[in-house]
Amino acid sequence: MSAMQAGGPIMWVIAALSVVGLAIIIERLLFFHKASTDPESLETALGEAIFAHDKERAVHIARSGASSLHRLFQAGVYHFGIETEAMRILMEQQVRREVYRWERGLPLLSTIARVTPLLGLLGTVLGLVEIFQTLPSISDSPMASISGGLWKALFTTVAGLAAAIPAILFHSFLASRIDNQEEMLNRGADYIIRENMAHLRRSGAASFASPAAREE
Repeated sequence: MSAMQAGGPIMWVIAALSVVGLAIIIERLLFFHKASTDPESLETALGEAIFAHDKERAVHIARSGASSLHRLFQAGVYHFGIETEAMRILMEQQVRREVYRWERGLPLLSTIARVTPLLGLLGTVLGLVEIFQTLPSISDSPMASISGGLWKALFTTVAGLAAAIPAILFHSFLASRIDNQEEMLNRGADYIIRENMAHLRRSGAASFASPAAREE
């Protein structure tokens, strides 16, 4: 508390942004854990059901998890048997929707990582301005007064860097996870499109499609 009081109001702003950044990091890590899955085993199981024309099993597999790939496969299975171009558009839309869910909160975390060091520097500069403003009125031991004020003024710089460094590291980590997830979703979309084309070639009809897809 003494450090917060010495740093002034800017210290409280940095502290508030740090709490927000920490909340984003925790929420994103929990979301990433929930939205991830093993793509190979899921594709293998779904492919077997599709090849066997077992719609109920395919739907059950696609709905067996809450990952982004499960959601992508749900959209594909529900509309299986539609024209190839329509399936491609559907998969592209679903991939964009899932990537948006993964990116949520990251722009704010990036802003916090950029702003907190600047706020720390601003607090230090304001502290220096205050020191030199009062310096002419100090007659005894001016150097001691300057050094005593400097270490207080530097509190905000330390706080800003302490808040920014973890935010930058976690933002880079989360962004790399999003890139990997987007690539995996694109591969999953290509997989559904290929399976749909193969199904159309085998059957020549939308026998595997859901009733809603047939009505469309």
